Amino acid sequence: MTGSLLITRIGELVTNSPADASESAGPGDFALISDAALVIEDEKVAWAGPSARAPAADGVVDAAGRAVLPGFVDSHAHLVFAGDRGAEFAARMAGDAYAAGGIRSTVTATRAATDAELRAGLRRLVTEMLRQGTTTFECKSGYGLTVPDEARSVALAAEVTSEVTYLGAHVVPPEWDGDPGGYVDLVRGPMLEACAPYSRWVDVFCERGAFGADEARAVLAAGKACGLLPRVHANQLGLGPGIAVAVEAGAASADHCTFLSDADVAALAASGTVATLLPGAEFGTRQPYPDARRLLDAGVVVALATDCNPGSSYTSSMPFCVALAVRDMRMTTAEAVWAATAGGARALRRTDVGYLAPGARADLIMLDAPSHAHLAYRPGVPLVRAVWRSGRRSDLGLNRVQIAAYE
Repeated sequence: MTGSLLITRIGELVTNSPADASESAGPGDFALISDAALVIEDEKVAWAGPSARAPAADGVVDAAGRAVLPGFVDSHAHLVFAGDRGAEFAARMAGDAYAAGGIRSTVTATRAATDAELRAGLRRLVTEMLRQGTTTFECKSGYGLTVPDEARSVALAAEVTSEVTYLGAHVVPPEWDGDPGGYVDLVRGPMLEACAPYSRWVDVFCERGAFGADEARAVLAAGKACGLLPRVHANQLGLGPGIAVAVEAGAASADHCTFLSDADVAALAASGTVATLLPGAEFGTRQPYPDARRLLDAGVVVALATDCNPGSSYTSSMPFCVALAVRDMRMTTAEAVWAATAGGARALRRTDVGYLAPGARADLIMLDAPSHAHLAYRPGVPLVRAVWRSGRRSDLGLNRVQIAAYE
């Protein structure tokens, strides 16, 4: 619709913004308003506050006591791939250990897929995300690992999001087993040159079985020299240098953070690097969950993301990750929802999403529930009733979902 829209009789409005905010510069602490209303105009939030004080608007939606939240911000996802690893998952559930080398099977399938096949799979996952309330998401490459395959991966990702991450340094592909240093040179040379025009971020899997500290530093430095911002896969499989590398590079986010030393926690707390926790990966690999309580109590900024990928975390559901964080990572419901909205915005260095106050982009979701707590209280239940992205209500029907670019 054109003109302004008033959503009234909101049972609980999660704003992540001070009550007296007039024109916020980004998300703040968790905050909510009971018996609230919100006005959307020109793709942004124009007003938020108590229903009794709501201004008039051109159109009205009656929330009938339901909760309204900022749209989820999923800051870590691997969506451009082909193939299926269900058998690998079943083997893990039967007792096999998880290792980074499983990525190679997806690389083989992705290289063999056509652009049309990869695009169809990508858009299917984007549709799933939107239906579950995700209005902003990041998308990585990393399953091509040749110059042309990585370039087409980031080009495809750029069709659906502005938050594109170049992850040529995911693992060393089989053809480079005898010369990992040569592969790192490729990643920070010709491959980077081909991928940088489509990308905002550069990432590296700094982990045993993937890339060491010096290799990770070289990849991140090359990416930064091309204008890309750093982020790091760190400390998923065990203690290692990933957190130190991320903080040293000024990374926006260190992702996984499953195994942390006291020095790692202190470094994160003293830095501007967000700890992005990915509980879907622990669910899918039977590893210990990250200790979110330890991080939060130390003053670390925490985000939640799905890590949607075909190997370790094949979920596109931020509500599922919120439920896992509350149940298994000792987060409160408020902390988990903040981490899945404002925390994700911080991890992407975005000041326009993750909160609902005047000036914010009008990305919001309405739940078939009276409170944000129901996301964890009713795990697995499809509670997202409506989604607005840039002020436009999205069609969540089974036959058609708008997949415009997520700017």
